Amino acid sequence: MKELVIISGKGGTGKTSIAASFAVLADNAVMADCDVDAADLHLLLTPEIQRREIFRSGHEACIRAEDCDGCGLCAGLCRFAAIRTSQQPDGAIVFSVDPVACEGCGVCLRYCPRYAIDLEECECGEWFISRTRCGPMVHADLFAATENSGKLVSLVREQARIVATEQGRDMVLVDGSPGIGCPVIASLTGANLVLLVTEPTVSGLHDLERITQVTEHFRVPACVCVNKWDLNAQMTERIESWASERGLKTLGRIRYDRDVTRAQLEGRTLVEFTADGAAAEVSKLWRTVEKLLNTGATQPANNPDTAHISTADLRSIP
Repeated sequence: MKELVIISGKGGTGKTSIAASFAVLADNAVMADCDVDAADLHLLLTPEIQRREIFRSGHEACIRAEDCDGCGLCAGLCRFAAIRTSQQPDGAIVFSVDPVACEGCGVCLRYCPRYAIDLEECECGEWFISRTRCGPMVHADLFAATENSGKLVSLVREQARIVATEQGRDMVLVDGSPGIGCPVIASLTGANLVLLVTEPTVSGLHDLERITQVTEHFRVPACVCVNKWDLNAQMTERIESWASERGLKTLGRIRYDRDVTRAQLEGRTLVEFTADGAAAEVSKLWRTVEKLLNTGATQPANNPDTAHISTADLRSIP
């Protein structure tokens, strides 16, 4: 089973649009939307949910009002200002916990003289296994003001691999998170290949440099695609020159094309909407990526004891 991860050092580069088109072009893949903080792959693939599960992670404190004597010790100890107070009509002061501010450290629980505080497991979001016109899709939704998105990303990838194994599918196609934080690390570790989507701007190059440091640290082979390259041809050449000096292969350029927006307005991927312009370049990029994946081994790329797609493999792609 091969795993392709599509990420970018920043948001808005067109990563999800490319991933959605790849989902249509792939013959036997499972899609995994790992951008759980702001998932949008479902807008193009219109998944039909087959399974829905609650994602629980971390803890938050909860004060049992009937057991609390209002001593206020917990409020004095909390370093996150998560203990709030309210006054009842009879003048009594009631203590409670702000779930947004609480970090679940457990100090209040440890020192409460009345043992009136519990640490409850948090419900942070939901994850789904769905059916789409392109095949199975695993995705998730992180609730507002909740954390642990890296753990949820890992869960989505794990479930996608399980679905692929059960259905005999030979690829997991991951739409990763933007940036370089924990969700991105959880998206790419152990992948066979990472496609870095950037745009021809100064910030695009800056963030490409940062995300490349992440892929190099985890020993995941990566290649580059410049989206909307014709908006700044000079900057595109600068990015490709930098990538070449860094040992990264640029697999393709995709032009700016209004058909991308027109396709999105109809809830379709670009390659379903048209076969010309940027769609033809996305299709060509997919064929190149697919060929590259087929040249490598199926073992995770960050395992130095197994064969994987090497720098030589990347440079051999015309």
